[in-house]
Amino acid sequence: MSELKRILQQITALSEVPEPSVLKKLIDTLRADEGDAAKSIEVANENIQALITLLQTHPEYGSGLAAFILKLLNQYQQISLFTETGILSDQGFMTSLNRLIGHRFLPILPQDDSVVELVDYLFDHRHDKRWLMGINEQLWDTLVNLITVDAAHADLVATAKNNLLNAMVILSYRITGIGLHPELMSAYPQILGYSAAFVAQNQEAVLFVNQYRQAHELDSLQDVTPEQAISTAPLMVMIEQCEDIVTTIRKRIYKTGISIRMTNMMLRLEQSLRRMRILCELLADNHKNRDRAIVELTATIISSSKRRYSIGYLINNNTKLLSRKITENASRVGEHYISTNKAGYRNMFKKASIGGFVIAFMATLKILSYSLILAPIGRAFVNSMIYGLGFVFIHIIHGTVATKQPAMTAAAIASTISDGSGKKTKQLNKLSELIVDILRTQFVAIMGNVLIAMPVALLISLLWLQFGGEPMIGVDKAEHLLHDLDPFHSLALPHAAIAGVFLFLSGLIAGYYDNLALYNHIGARIVRHKTLKRILPKPWLERLGQFIETNLGAIMGNFLFGVFLGSTATIGFIFGLPIDIRHIAFASANFAHGLINMPADLVTVNLVLISLLGVALIGLVNLLVSFSLALIVALRSKEVQFSEWGRLAKLLFTHLWTNPKDFVLPRAEPMKYAAIDSQGQMIFEEVNNKKGGKPLPTNYVIRRLSQVKVMPAANQPKESKAPTEGMDENKTMVLDDGLMDTPMPPDTSDSDDKTANAKISLPKPSKPPKLPS
Repeated sequence: MSELKRILQQITALSEVPEPSVLKKLIDTLRADEGDAAKSIEVANENIQALITLLQTHPEYGSGLAAFILKLLNQYQQISLFTETGILSDQGFMTSLNRLIGHRFLPILPQDDSVVELVDYLFDHRHDKRWLMGINEQLWDTLVNLITVDAAHADLVATAKNNLLNAMVILSYRITGIGLHPELMSAYPQILGYSAAFVAQNQEAVLFVNQYRQAHELDSLQDVTPEQAISTAPLMVMIEQCEDIVTTIRKRIYKTGISIRMTNMMLRLEQSLRRMRILCELLADNHKNRDRAIVELTATIISSSKRRYSIGYLINNNTKLLSRKITENASRVGEHYISTNKAGYRNMFKKASIGGFVIAFMATLKILSYSLILAPIGRAFVNSMIYGLGFVFIHIIHGTVATKQPAMTAAAIASTISDGSGKKTKQLNKLSELIVDILRTQFVAIMGNVLIAMPVALLISLLWLQFGGEPMIGVDKAEHLLHDLDPFHSLALPHAAIAGVFLFLSGLIAGYYDNLALYNHIGARIVRHKTLKRILPKPWLERLGQFIETNLGAIMGNFLFGVFLGSTATIGFIFGLPIDIRHIAFASANFAHGLINMPADLVTVNLVLISLLGVALIGLVNLLVSFSLALIVALRSKEVQFSEWGRLAKLLFTHLWTNPKDFVLPRAEPMKYAAIDSQGQMIFEEVNNKKGGKPLPTNYVIRRLSQVKVMPAANQPKESKAPTEGMDENKTMVLDDGLMDTPMPPDTSDSDDKTANAKISLPKPSKPPKLPS
């Protein structure tokens, strides 16, 4: 307490000539130890409580601290702080990467007048954001109310508010620019009908800024309290409408596709709208919202200051962008891997049985191909064609391969934790139930593959022996097949993990090509192909275009999955690495071939049990690896914090303990998901949830332009006149964006009131104090 009091006394004494080092001492004193997270948050709350007690006892410390902070901040450029910090940059990945790599060899010069540099100096510990975010809301509310500025420093508050208002106008123009971007309109032509929302948002922002500046007399660097507060409600309505349009566009992405550039723009638009909300809350009278906005903005600034030169953060941020792109484009048809009722469960078993039947023949062809004398590259090619073309054939005849994780799974997961789907607890409950449904669907797919592939492969070996007169494979090959399934004496499980990675990648590839087909209008372009128009009749050509656009993702995902499986062993052989793949469906077929072609005296119960255990564990590893990666991508795309994984695991284990049969058999009462039907297909509804689920009307935009200033066209005075109800042909509309500084009138000795009716320009920041390097 004594140390805090001494620092506060020093801050109060230096409020007119603030030094960053003194404020840093205060933050260092409040900072908790960086050990246990829970303990550090508890200590931080105790320290904040001690600070509050001192400020309550000595109110002059609160006003001195407020003046010190505002005086210090006013020495730095603040506009970019509000308009850029924490908002995704529009720079390309390679441009940013080259800049940061260059920084490692020749450091980038810091922007000495940037508040971010000041924040980086003040909060120089790794976990500062953690303990700040852990402070109790009531403590924040009390603390902010105690740090008040006295009337003598009203000019500091006015300058800070002017900076906020100027930032709002700049941010508003940027939102309008992104919302009316040609690529966004191309992806969603109907936005032209709603485009006025982005324009009206800008107009409302300008009107609010002008009215707020005038009512609080900020132009004269005062901060008076008006009789009637300037409401942010009209501006917030327009911001909400812009957010609704963004939500509608996201729901239409499955029809239009999306590019990385457009994903970047959508994310910047969402972040900019969120920042506008924060700036509005900082200026509004709602103290609770204001305090939350202060905490959120502070945490964003601290995070940005720590990460602005981080290559790891750049890569992490761009992979999140890719994750968002993947999860926001679901495969429209084809392979769906979530069944919620008995009909979907039976349908998945039927499709898996078809896949298992074909896989038995694929496994047989692969075994027989080893009798061919081929170079390593030739071996990789043959195996890749057997796998790749076989998987494509399975898809065409409406079969499925067990444990495949398409991009749609990630999209379905992401839909349960979307920003508007409720509180985090409810979202995690829904997510845990969805994972149970996914695992059950994967289980029945595995059973369909194994229960058909194994007996069919057994039958093929028996028929070969019956009609060929000799076993299909020799004893050495049969022993090798069974040895590859041994989980204890072979690399079966690591190889199964490699196959799980390929299963996951095939889902991403399917999502990528589905998106590519939609975004580039592949189907329509095939129909217009000159050569194909001469060869094929028009109905055939239209069916071909529709088929390719609809199935391109599934075909390419399956084919390239086969290439991965077929070439891994060869790549390992070339580089001397012990890598290969194991997939449960092929493992079950190989088990049948190896067992039936082994001499009877070599077949033991122990061998059979170990091989069956290997098959089961291979399937488990396939499923866990591929599904875990899909889950990570989905959660990263929605920025779910790692701390919530423990809660998710607890929910899953609780469900397994109380209702284990839900993981293998359909529920009596199927779960219902807002964005997933009973067959596992995504539901895309172009409705606004906040408007009672009704479609957006064409006249949805509220235009509120009656309070725009109207000036005579002939000679427009600098002072604004009262708003008029109508406009005639001799009048023109002028929007004052609040960014133009009016210079002080010349100093004349004849004038009694030299500053009467004159606007005072915003003071330019003085040179900020040099921070220690």
